Amino acid sequence: MIITPRPPHRRAVRKAPEERKVLAPGASPGLTRPTPKAPEGRKKLDLTITAANGREHAPFLRKMLPRAHSLLRSPLRELSLALVGDARMSQLHGRFMDDPSTTDVLTFPLEQNSQAQATSGEIVINFSQAIRQARRRGIAVQNELLLYALHGMLHLMGLDDRTDADYRRMHRREDRILTQLGVGAVFNPTRKTSSKTS
Repeated sequence: MIITPRPPHRRAVRKAPEERKVLAPGASPGLTRPTPKAPEGRKKLDLTITAANGREHAPFLRKMLPRAHSLLRSPLRELSLALVGDARMSQLHGRFMDDPSTTDVLTFPLEQNSQAQATSGEIVINFSQAIRQARRRGIAVQNELLLYALHGMLHLMGLDDRTDADYRRMHRREDRILTQLGVGAVFNPTRKTSSKTS
């Protein structure tokens, strides 16, 4: 498979990696548990979480991501989430984006439907970056991780944040969904967020 990543971007990669998963070496797949059933009429999200770092936050993410998925009304049906450290994120960022620096989130669509929407994908989150940002913002690390995971899910839905307007729109949507989930705004906690359906 030929991988054609987008031009350098701090968060998303359009094409899937050659391997099915790009998880951290030595990461424990033992964190996989069945996801609770979705409400009637909606397809559930098959969620797998692998954590080389931040394993203690997996139960929170496992609880919140299916709820976020339901609010998003995403065609995504299968999601793999990997929590890694700076070194592994730098390796992945260099390999797929030709940028050896670390980043917070990388997103890999793996399968798409006939409308070119991701139905399967992987989100790699830099746990070390989440800790740094959570400290800087004065928030819980698990909320920063949820923000990153939600950001990746929005990228898998085709949203982008390359322009200033798209950046603001995407982060407003993240905070609106986080507020609906009961977490509250994380990206811009000082701004009041409407609880309208996204």
